[in-house]
Amino acid sequence: MKQMILIATTLFSGLALAEDCAMTIDSTDTMQFSTSEMVVPASCDSYTVTLKHTGTLPRNIMGHNWVLSKTADAQAIAGDGVGAGLNNDYIKPGDGRVIAYTKVIGGGEETSVTFDVNALSADESYQFFCSFPGHIGVMKGALKVQ
Repeated sequence: MKQMILIATTLFSGLALAEDCAMTIDSTDTMQFSTSEMVVPASCDSYTVTLKHTGTLPRNIMGHNWVLSKTADAQAIAGDGVGAGLNNDYIKPGDGRVIAYTKVIGGGEETSVTFDVNALSADESYQFFCSFPGHIGVMKGALKVQ
């Protein structure tokens, strides 16, 4: 019996650890993310963010994406993204300041992105945001590596 409990505990703790390396964030037609802070465990090799758009408006009207960068770069990335347009997901092609991003999605859609946690530093300040024009003002949050 003790062996079965030990095996079950090991299996379930492994599942819990795997879940710690992923997060789902909702976005809405009222320009909001469901969270304003993310904590990424430094023990993860990679981290997956799934973005869901729980609204109903199409991507060209109220589209959202999830972009990760150093906090100091976020505003400039969003500004440059306006010129890049919807076909480029409001991200300037080849922008090296962007750590990770999803495509722009509309109501009822979802998308995911996986990024390398080892490329991040616990000493750096990171921000996630939506680069759809005008959304960064309210659709943003802090990402911490711990």
